[in-house]
Amino acid sequence: MLRNQRIAVGATAGVFALALAVSGCGSGSSNSGSGGSTSTTSPSTSGSTAQPAASTLSTAKVDKVGTVVVDGKGFVLYRFDKDTAKPTPRSNCYGTCAAQWPPAPATGNVTVKGIDKSLVGSVTRNDGTRQLTLAGWPLYRYAKDDEPHEAYGQGIGGIWFAATPTGAKAMTSDTGNSSGGGSGY
Repeated sequence: MLRNQRIAVGATAGVFALALAVSGCGSGSSNSGSGGSTSTTSPSTSGSTAQPAASTLSTAKVDKVGTVVVDGKGFVLYRFDKDTAKPTPRSNCYGTCAAQWPPAPATGNVTVKGIDKSLVGSVTRNDGTRQLTLAGWPLYRYAKDDEPHEAYGQGIGGIWFAATPTGAKAMTSDTGNSSGGGSGY
C-alpha cells in the first residue's frame, strides 16, 4: 500500500512539473505577437521575500562593430527592427524567433556601467516574463554567440543590430549581410 502511495505521489509530481514546463514555453512557433505593458522602473518581483539576481548592462568594444551593450557575462545584446520603442515598447520576437534570439531577462535591480540608467527599462512579454529595454528597444542575445564579445548576429537579415549605449543600432560596413548563418525573422 505504501509503495502504491509513493508511486501515485511521484506520478502526480511529475505531471505537475510537466504542466509547469509546458505552460512556460510560449505559444509554439509564432514569430510575432502583441507586446505587453512597459515599465521604466527597476524590475522586481512583487510578493517575494527572495531578491532575484541583478541584471547588469555595460559597454564593450567589439571588433568590427564598435562600442556596444553587453550583459553581465559579456555577451552582446541586440535590438530588433520589427520591435517598437515608441510610443510603447513592444517585443515582436516569440516562438522560434525567441529561441534563436533569447530575450534579455529583466530581473532584480539593473546595474549599469557606461550607460545612462534613465534609458534602461523593461517590457512585459506575452508569457508574463520581463525583458530589458534600452531607450525603449527590447534587448536580446543571439544564440550563436558562443563567447563573450562575439557579434555574429550583427546585421542579420538587415533587421538585427547590436545595441549601442544610447539604444541606437551599431552600424558597420558589414551591416545588412547575413553571413552569420541565422534567420532574420
